[in-house]
Formats: sequence, structure tokens, C-alpha cells
Amino acid sequence: MPRRLTPAPAAEVSAALERHRVDPDGSEDLRLLTKHFLALLQQRAPGNSVEVRVPPYAAVQVVPGVRHTRGTPPAVVELDAATWIALATGDLAWDAARSDGRLRASGERTDLTPYLPLR
Repeated sequence: MPRRLTPAPAAEVSAALERHRVDPDGSEDLRLLTKHFLALLQQRAPGNSVEVRVPPYAAVQVVPGVRHTRGTPPAVVELDAATWIALATGDLAWDAARSDGRLRASGERTDLTPYLPLR
């Protein structure tokens, strides 16, 4: 069983967000923030019916419903780290990201707007 992600300490998140605003391509900050916000999503929407993928950093299963155990999950959300961070912080709306093609979502329960923003 994959280990659950854990939120980062608040001071590290705050510093990473500040650096991310200056240098949005900083890979260490992208990694920390991506995993931090995915961990918060796991806490807010526990479950296994939707897989949220933010390559190359992490993927988590969230949202209550039918449990997925092997193969390609029936419900998938995939997006890049910058888009995920913008959604998680409230800097970008789900509908705007989807209509702009910044995220791909297929299957049931893939609208994560009830759980966002995460801060």
C-alpha cells in the first residue's frame, strides 16, 4: 500500500509560496507545494474513487466512492504542478483551468471544486 503524503510545516509552505511567486519554475518548491497540497486534499476528501496525478511529483487517490485497486482508475484528474498549486491556493478556478485545457478530468466525481481551495 502506498504511503500517504503528509503536509509540510507551515513555515516551509509559506517560504516556498513566496519563492514560487518569484520563480515559478523552481523544482524543489514545486515538489514541496505539490505534495503538501495533495496531502491536504487527501485529508479533506478521503477515499479511493478519483486519482489525482501531478507528474512527475505525485499521485493520490481521493474522494469517497467506489474503490480503485488495480489498472487504470475509472476517474482521473491530471494536471501540471503550477496549475495544481494555483487551484489549491485559490489563484485559479477549476472551470477556468478545465476550459483552458490546463487540466484533464475524466470519469465520475472528478470535479474537485467542493474541496478547493485548500488553504
